[in-house]
Amino acid sequence: MSADRGDQDDTNLPLEDELASTGAAADSAETDDRLKALPRLLRYVVLGNREKSFAEERLIAEIVELAPDIPLASAWIGDGEARLGLALASELDHRAVATDRPDLRSLADCLRLMCLTRPKPNESLVEYRRVAKSLLLANKMMPASTDPKLAAEIEAFCFGWAAISNASTLLPKIGTTGAAADARLLGRLMARRRVEAARFELQATFDEEMAREPKSAAAVSAAIKQIAGNSPAQVTVCTMDQEAMKNSRMHETIKRFNSVINTLLPLVPVPPLVDVRNQLRLEFPYAFDVVDFALADLVGRTTVRLRPILLVGPPGGGKTRFSRRLGELLGISVWRCDANQSDGATFGGTERRWNSAEPCHAFLAIARAGHANPMVLLDEIEKAATRSDYGRLWDSLLSFLEPESSARYPDPTLQTPLNLSHVSFVATANSLGHMPAPLCDRFRIVDFPQPRPQDFDALLPAVIADLAAERGLDLRWIEPLSGVERDAVASNWRGASVRRLRRVVDVVLRVRETLAVRN
Repeated sequence: MSADRGDQDDTNLPLEDELASTGAAADSAETDDRLKALPRLLRYVVLGNREKSFAEERLIAEIVELAPDIPLASAWIGDGEARLGLALASELDHRAVATDRPDLRSLADCLRLMCLTRPKPNESLVEYRRVAKSLLLANKMMPASTDPKLAAEIEAFCFGWAAISNASTLLPKIGTTGAAADARLLGRLMARRRVEAARFELQATFDEEMAREPKSAAAVSAAIKQIAGNSPAQVTVCTMDQEAMKNSRMHETIKRFNSVINTLLPLVPVPPLVDVRNQLRLEFPYAFDVVDFALADLVGRTTVRLRPILLVGPPGGGKTRFSRRLGELLGISVWRCDANQSDGATFGGTERRWNSAEPCHAFLAIARAGHANPMVLLDEIEKAATRSDYGRLWDSLLSFLEPESSARYPDPTLQTPLNLSHVSFVATANSLGHMPAPLCDRFRIVDFPQPRPQDFDALLPAVIADLAAERGLDLRWIEPLSGVERDAVASNWRGASVRRLRRVVDVVLRVRETLAVRN
């Protein structure tokens, strides 16, 4: 190359020379230092994962620079067909042997990586296996200093590629037929269990550390008291003139709520979140992400108040029980409302002119709880009536979910503004259905997963405890399931529905009671 070549305008360069210049410039200006130390084949794994077209351009540039006199290179550059790319890879192999150029052999493997499509039945797998062998060898040569996240990405791809020939049933029948895309998919599937195992291992390590430092919970409680002061936080929810209360035709109705009118009500402080998190994860081992999502809202707060949450998932997954247990473990009262049996008039409070008038449900929840920050649980909110004869529940909810309006809610029965800003609203739904967009926008929507078969042993104690509570029995009087009983329950439950698990356990316990009476 002549010394004055750099002064030429790039737009006048032949295509091959322009690509070679581009490749050399890209190599020298590589912005991701993590890729520089990787073997060439692994670099193209990463580049292909990020953007296939850019990876192909880089590969073309390298081929033009290292093997500029191969006619097939120009043909593939102009056409881009997979068959031409594979033919070019074979030519690079021959050239590597003839000229003793290992770098050309690695280029050939990179080409196959880009060009090979999903193998068809009865098709020769020689080239796929060759790339697999090269990938595994390159993976073994990966520097120890490689970023762990990048190394995990590469390793998943390498093992995914190695599994292509024997894992066709795991691949989607419709979609891309590129072998590299299939390798990425298989790699993620193969890594899923290892990621889950690592998560459990980390949780166990975390639990051990917390067990060694029991003072952590006390330290959190001390910090909360220091921030909030020695006396509990308090707020007045309802303020009414005493004379107006006496002269009101609703005197008897209002009298029922004397304990929460013109009264400073306590706000339940946030308990040690570590304890709440551990217990929820123990009872709902399949919903770790939901547990952390819900509790993250309380980090840094001194009193319990969750922003509106909507848990969406198939029926029977335990959404309602999770919501109830969340409230119980946080130490707040839970007011449950079946959305399919409520309308806007009853939930938002009825007008004073009716003899059966009652304040809004949020105020009723406060009155029953005795504190100003209970939880209102709206079960199956998507099933709320859509008729507007008495107002839709969906429309009524909007005022409660907005911080500005909930702090000054005009209750139609009490006819005074109520401070409901500390009430937590949690809703469940099997699907979003036809719920209006303004309502969905006011909720933080999170998908609630279904339990898995491997969660059986973790769910069983909680199910038995719930059944004992329903029957009014002390859990200590119920013997654990025997091996035969446990196997019978497990064989009739394959995951997905906690409700079905409850039914099966209930049947087993009733059979046990029947046999005990007979004997």
